[in-house]
Amino acid sequence: MSNIDLSHVSILVVEDSQFIRSLIVNSLRVLGVGSVQSVDDGSQAIEFIKQVKNDPMRAGMMHIDIIISDWEMSPVDGMILLRWIRRHKDSPDRFVPFLMLTGYSEPKRVHDARTMGVNEFMSKPFTINAMAEKLFSIINKPRQFVHTASYFGPDRRRQSIPIDGPDRRVLNYDSPEVEVVNG
Repeated sequence: MSNIDLSHVSILVVEDSQFIRSLIVNSLRVLGVGSVQSVDDGSQAIEFIKQVKNDPMRAGMMHIDIIISDWEMSPVDGMILLRWIRRHKDSPDRFVPFLMLTGYSEPKRVHDARTMGVNEFMSKPFTINAMAEKLFSIINKPRQFVHTASYFGPDRRRQSIPIDGPDRRVLNYDSPEVEVVNG
């Protein structure tokens, strides 16, 4: 593991199980995370994120560096929260790193979370070392964001493989996704 000072990092934990939420919060504190806030579900997370934007002193957090969210919650689950963060016009930070935590780790779930724009995916039960590895991956290996007609989120490719031919991932003025505005 890397030796990183997390004392200036702010994390929002979104988990409906009080027991699991306390495990996550305590694990983050053991890792030295400076500020941890927690809420019960995605709807409370959305309200808290808006409050941090509009009145950070009242929210008790100046900004949110990372979100750790459970998938299965009611009434608003982790995937709906992630969709709101990445795609909604009222989202104050579409680029905030998002760690999805779930007891369901079958390949389709991992694929669905990646397609929605998750940065990292972690299965329950988890260890403090596994959580530390995911946090350090988010911090030490940030991935550029990709915006296409059907996807917005971190680049899903983790390997840097040489390609033959031009790199089509680089936007230029000739790219169909670029709209030139005369102004």
